[in-house]
Amino acid sequence: MSRPGFLLSAWPWRAAAYLLTGAATGIAALVGIVTVAAVCGALAIVLVGLPLLVVVALSGIPVAWVERRRLRLVDRNPVSGRHQVPTAPGLWAWLTTRLREQGTWRELGYTLLFAGLLWPVDALAITVALLLPLSMVATPLLMATVGDGHEAKVLKEWTVATWPTAFGVAVLGLLLMGLGAYVLGATAGARAELARLLIASREGELAAKVVELARSRARLVNAFEAERRRIERDLHDGAQQRLVALTMALGLARLDAPPGPLADQLTRAHEEAVKALAELRELIQGIYPKALTDYGLHAAVADAADRCVVPVDVDLELPGRPTEAVESAAYFVVCEALANVAKHSGADRAQVSGGHRDGRLFLEVRDDGCGGADPSAGSGLTGLADRVSVLDGRLALTSPPGGPTLLRVEFPCELTEAADRSA
Repeated sequence: MSRPGFLLSAWPWRAAAYLLTGAATGIAALVGIVTVAAVCGALAIVLVGLPLLVVVALSGIPVAWVERRRLRLVDRNPVSGRHQVPTAPGLWAWLTTRLREQGTWRELGYTLLFAGLLWPVDALAITVALLLPLSMVATPLLMATVGDGHEAKVLKEWTVATWPTAFGVAVLGLLLMGLGAYVLGATAGARAELARLLIASREGELAAKVVELARSRARLVNAFEAERRRIERDLHDGAQQRLVALTMALGLARLDAPPGPLADQLTRAHEEAVKALAELRELIQGIYPKALTDYGLHAAVADAADRCVVPVDVDLELPGRPTEAVESAAYFVVCEALANVAKHSGADRAQVSGGHRDGRLFLEVRDDGCGGADPSAGSGLTGLADRVSVLDGRLALTSPPGGPTLLRVEFPCELTEAADRSA
């Protein structure tokens, strides 16, 4: 409404349509409630009032359904109206579910308020802000048709007998229509906000937000893993192959060069290329190890344990493979834990154990070091915890001073049949 083009937009007419349909719907709701109450009151003589209670309690459901669709006229954000799903099929289960949930009674309260108070407000706003100014704008037309060019009644109160006066009243009506557009917008906005407050399903909206957050988080995890794989593939198929070719070329040139300063420079260049190739291979291995893709978590953890400077015992019992996101996160948790063992623990031996039980993958990394691990000291545990939580997992660390240190991580997941994913 604060925008300059509000009067020329469709919003005043949308607000008028919302209030006009509100008045019509309110009258229909009032007539329906009175009719149902009368019919159920007659039946209550036989069935001791149960029909009246049930039918009146459920009468808010169709009214709220209509109101949610009317709100689309003035509210672009959809209003959630999710009801609980019955626990069993059949009419009785549906009735008991509806009568027990809070949303049914909120909708009934809104229906009673709508039928008793709100629709007269809608009708009054339409009459004052739209119909009266329109009747003033139509004064020249009324004077030309009904009054035969001699006189016309304005608002059934004042008589207009001259054409200048008739056109002046019409101009005044146009000005009042502009002011009435803001009245209609404000009234429709207040009515829509009240309706949203009373009939919107708080549980449904919250559940929808939670589901969307979970889906977006899963999409981010999958996108992150896909990007990691792309980087690893590009390095493996691009930069590494070029570096291998360069190393071979330098090696052949060194063999063909006669002894002297040129041969010495080629030798040093060849050695540097070999070192760069080794570092690149380690980098690729750290980004996404091929053993993890081809053979699974057990083989990748065993390979990481072999490369650790501290002797590591591996005891994993995995009859299948988890999802790629869980498998990748679990592997990098183990790698980071083993790196911390090698750098900070002073341990003589470490152990990686784990398995799958009750729908959860669990891993434990234990060492006999000095303990005292602090996640806030830059050990990377905070980042690991964030990565685990993205997959709804949990990470726990026990590291008293003097040791031992135990890192435990759990992921909710199901295992699939072990298979080669290299393709």
